[in-house]
Amino acid sequence: MKKSNSILREILSTGIYLLCILVITFLIIQYVGQRTQVRGSSMYATLEDGDNLIVDKLSYRFHDPERFDIIVFPFQYADETYYIKRIIALPGETVRIDEQGYIYINDVLLEESYGYEVIKDPGRAINSVTLADDEYFVLGDNRNNSTDSRTELVGNIKRDDIIGRAWVRIYPFSKISYMGNK
Repeated sequence: MKKSNSILREILSTGIYLLCILVITFLIIQYVGQRTQVRGSSMYATLEDGDNLIVDKLSYRFHDPERFDIIVFPFQYADETYYIKRIIALPGETVRIDEQGYIYINDVLLEESYGYEVIKDPGRAINSVTLADDEYFVLGDNRNNSTDSRTELVGNIKRDDIIGRAWVRIYPFSKISYMGNK
């Protein structure tokens, strides 16, 4: 009798332990961070096709996204499709891209070095785009090979749609790095 109680206790203990591990894993993936893989070349040269990232889902619960953060958000027209882009303009700002590919925020030239090449098509940003209090304007670093806020297909990104920011590149191993505001 004692042996069967001991076995039952051990099974129950192991079951509770495994349940705790599953709950903790779920909470981490749901609220703290998750792995995502880059598909395509829209963020080249910062990120390349096949790079694996950890997306920080927690920090934006405590502060707002910042200019030049690389964020992940869902593509509104396809389930289970997520975009990775760089924030260029913040809520309440006005962004414009001229024919020469220069980016202006509130009529001031944006000093940045993330664009892989000069923008050839300013898209809807040829005319000033004023962002609402909860909207962000994003661009891919590979500006001429990126579907981003310049198109109606993506448009302005609402704050509530941002899943998180690219935090760490974990693969390929030779390129492991903190993403920050690189």
